[in-house]
Amino acid sequence: MAKLNDIQLLRINYLRGPNIWTYRPVLEVWLDLGALEDFPSNTLPGFNDRLTTWLPALIEHHCGVGERGGFLQRLQEGTWCGHVLEHIVIELLNLAGMPTGFGQTRSTSQRGVYRMVFRARDESVARVALAQGHALIMAAINDEPFDVAAAVARVRTEVDDQYLGPSTACIVTAATDRGIPHIRLNDGNLVQLGYGASQRRIWTAETEFTSAIAEGIASDKDLTKGLLKSCGVPIPEGQVVNSPAEAWEAAQDIGLPVVVKPSDGNHGRGVTLDLRKQEDIEAAYHVAYPEGSDVMVERFIPGDEHRLLVVGGKLVAAARGEVVSITGNGRSTVKELIDSQLNSDPRRGYEEEYPLEIIDLATDTKVQLELKRQDLDASSVPAAGRQVVVQRNGNVAVDCTDDVHPEVAYIAQLAAKVVGLDIAGIDMVARDISKPLHTQGGAIVEVNAGPGLLMHLKPAVGAPRPVGQAIAEHLFPSSEGDDEGPVGRIPLVGVAGTRNTATISRVVAWLLHLSGHHTGLACRDGLFLDRRRVEATDCAHWEAAHRLLMNKMVQAAVIESDARTILRDGLAYDRCQVGVVTDMDGVDTLAEFDVHEQDQMTKVMRTQVDVVLAEGAAVLNAAIPQVAELAPLSDGDVVLYAQDATLPAIVEHRAQDNGRAVIVKNGHVVLATGSAEHVLGSLADLTFGRNAVVPDTEALLAAVGTAWALDIAPDLIGAGIKTFEPELPAAPGLRS
Repeated sequence: MAKLNDIQLLRINYLRGPNIWTYRPVLEVWLDLGALEDFPSNTLPGFNDRLTTWLPALIEHHCGVGERGGFLQRLQEGTWCGHVLEHIVIELLNLAGMPTGFGQTRSTSQRGVYRMVFRARDESVARVALAQGHALIMAAINDEPFDVAAAVARVRTEVDDQYLGPSTACIVTAATDRGIPHIRLNDGNLVQLGYGASQRRIWTAETEFTSAIAEGIASDKDLTKGLLKSCGVPIPEGQVVNSPAEAWEAAQDIGLPVVVKPSDGNHGRGVTLDLRKQEDIEAAYHVAYPEGSDVMVERFIPGDEHRLLVVGGKLVAAARGEVVSITGNGRSTVKELIDSQLNSDPRRGYEEEYPLEIIDLATDTKVQLELKRQDLDASSVPAAGRQVVVQRNGNVAVDCTDDVHPEVAYIAQLAAKVVGLDIAGIDMVARDISKPLHTQGGAIVEVNAGPGLLMHLKPAVGAPRPVGQAIAEHLFPSSEGDDEGPVGRIPLVGVAGTRNTATISRVVAWLLHLSGHHTGLACRDGLFLDRRRVEATDCAHWEAAHRLLMNKMVQAAVIESDARTILRDGLAYDRCQVGVVTDMDGVDTLAEFDVHEQDQMTKVMRTQVDVVLAEGAAVLNAAIPQVAELAPLSDGDVVLYAQDATLPAIVEHRAQDNGRAVIVKNGHVVLATGSAEHVLGSLADLTFGRNAVVPDTEALLAAVGTAWALDIAPDLIGAGIKTFEPELPAAPGLRS
């Protein structure tokens, strides 16, 4: 069979929010199979065998069959290469440590052209996975060699470079599990949890509640010890030194053995334990000096190193360290023994996801010093059976949370409170963590701000601890939100359509403002903060909306979208309290998205209804049957609006469970709940502003229905309509 040309990737688009495919961000790829349109998988000689040999875990993909092996069944029966590429990319992401379960491939109106999407937490990672998957499928089609391991490594490198670290990711995941949205604020680990005024910010294991003063105290180990001692917390005596000679003098004053460490280091860097000789102490000074601003010598406390995690004043996890050693065999060098006995452990690695680090003799001066104390170096060959200590600290990876004595937990909590940290890693040395410290001479040796969480998430021994959940609970107590709506959220209204949607959005924002909320608005008329227009350009797009959601001043938000925005970017928010759909117009302008038929608009515009919270409501134009038919898709309530109160959709909705509708009767706007009716006011009176501008009736009903769905009092709605000024305020710099 002749070599087949590459699948052409026509367009790659990252949909950053809820879209026509799913609630979550996806990478959407338009691809042209070319000649491969005539060659489903079962017609390509050896293709299936090569593919399943390279990626054996494809058997786990359920695909449309709905069970294990479903995709392989499709592969053997014959499926098109766009669909195969989707599953290859998903599997590469799985192998690279970013599990992905969602993907779809659909044909377009053009023969051989498909839209393929897959779940994408990060755009750059998704693009790399796509490129590697594209190369793999073409190699499999044309019977060419392909290095799968290198492809996975390339994707994994991008994951490591771009995605959140494990500590941050576990907090974000815990917040997501509670329905709290998040926004990544930089390329690192600064993340906003929640929207607008309800947000909290984290930076790895630090929060916006983490005091800068407390962090400064924690970074000064000598100051920390002084404060702890004054409050009765047991600490080892010690002092700051300025030279190797001073270190030896201090050690003699304190009493041997001692510890030498940097005064403001972290992660155990530069710390050398159990020093008894002058030459070892002076050498340890040189190890500690580069890791901090000062060097400390303190009394060595016998026992195991422990890390206790305190969150919001409560002990939530504890881990114990172990001395790491190798056993000589009389043949292998120290370096060879470290590689075979320690670095071969699958729990060790260079990336943050591994609970234990690779031991690199060439660069780890602390290990070199430890070996020197035993008259060894990397090339030495220990006798058979000889135990050689490689590391005395920095290997905290054994969970011992359930063993912590209440008095020990109290001391750890007190230490965090004394320093002033809301999240603290308490380093403690004790022989037995299940017994009080004072009975065994144990002590707290450090208090750390922004502690690493991996040792608790992936302990080398023992059960993982839900530290992400504890931090999420600290930031968003479960007791909050009962009367104020879901935690981490603000009242958020999404308005989708084309008919007077900017006016509807502005009226709703005004009514929210009158009800006591600092309100942000992103619509075609500009970007608004309360009545102030800060931008005069069209702001009915993703970027402007996100700016509102990041603003701590915004207590409520109204965001306008249309079909094009949904197709190009997705919605700017994951869920909303109220979702409004005014119409299904504009199909004639969407050919570039392969939307040609009116029926296709349902799939596009339903996105706005799909994201309505269970506590919220969809507000729908009952005068357009295609819009009214979206009602069953709402997870929350439904409010219909129409001028004609006799429309079947209105009548049926009111008859079902006291359905709500905004209608016109005898020239009056009426709020109907089942058979009950409340007159808001006459159309003649419900005009805008000082000049009594007569609004479009449908737009008026939509705005009233939205305000009603937001539980704004009818009297305030009526008064707000009359005080709304339709004239646009000038943006900064535009005033005459």
